[in-house]
This record gives sequence, structure tokens and C-alpha cells, in this order.
Amino acid sequence: SSGINAEWPLRPGGPVFQKLFTTDYFKTTAVKDKDTVELCGALKNIVAVAAGFVDGMGLGGNTKAAIIRLGMKEMVQFSKMFSPTSQQLTFFESCGVADLITTCYGGRNRKVSEAFVKTGKTLDVLEAEMLGGQKLQGPMTAKEVYHVLKAKGVEGSYPLFRSVYEICYEGMPPKHLLDTLSTI
Repeated sequence: SSGINAEWPLRPGGPVFQKLFTTDYFKTTAVKDKDTVELCGALKNIVAVAAGFVDGMGLGGNTKAAIIRLGMKEMVQFSKMFSPTSQQLTFFESCGVADLITTCYGGRNRKVSEAFVKTGKTLDVLEAEMLGGQKLQGPMTAKEVYHVLKAKGVEGSYPLFRSVYEICYEGMPPKHLLDTLSTI
């Protein structure tokens, strides 16, 4: 089938919802790995912020692809740490790599982060100007994730997540993100 795919954590009734919402152009799947589905939905927004910084600096597709690859690596790593039962195959479902790519090329976190680099305005100001009441999840998620990593003493193993946090909250310049590429 072609078209759009969507997943949700498998719960009682999941197969009924799957059957109800699946059409010729919209495929749904019920995934048993609930924690990883939910983590992908949150962590992708951190990577999208980084992708927006890359776009704002005009660094091109290869740099953006490298950032997305490193972001996916850190998503998998964090998910394994947070949920030891995390299944690698879940990252190949629509909730993983497909949603990550879509968010890094067209999501609001990417769009506002690009404007952050180009305009020098704060993320709060840009959120109010550009999103019509919607909120950015990427910076807030980066903050929460960073505090978890710091508490565990492993923030150095997550250079992309750490850099996004430092740019959003500690005043590091967006070009600081490029330092993460030397880790891959």
C-alpha cells in the first residue's frame, strides 16, 4: 500500500483501531514496543531543532543528513538506557525513522530553529510569532533529557542532545552544533 503510515502503542483493542483506520492510502500498525514509540515521538523533536540550526546556517544536505544520523543513533541509545526492552526494529517503523525525517525537513521545531539562527530572536519570541499558539517541543525535551543524562553522568555520550540543550539554554552559538560531528 502507498500513502501515509501511522503507529500507536499496542493496547487492548489495538487491532480493532488498526482495522478501522487503515485504508488504501493510510496504513496503520499497532506496535508492541510502547515505550520506544513514545520516546521516538519526543526525541525526534530534539533532532529537528538541530536540523533547523543546520538549515539556518546554510550548511546543506550532507551536514543535515549527518546530524539526522547522529540524532537517530542517540535516540536508539537513549531508548535502550531508558527502556531496556526497547526493540531496534521499532525505529524502522513510521514512528521512528520516517517521523524523524519528516520532522527534520518540515516540522515546526525545524522551522523555528532555522529562524533562530537567521534572525537572532529568542525561541520564545519566534514561537509566539510563528506558531499561532502551538508550542515547541524540541527545546523543552532537550532540557528534560539533558537533566536525565546529567543525573546519570552520561551527557558526554550524547553530544547532539547536549549541544541542542546548550544552544537553547546556555547561550552557546548554533555553530557549536558542528562540534558534535567530530564524534561520529
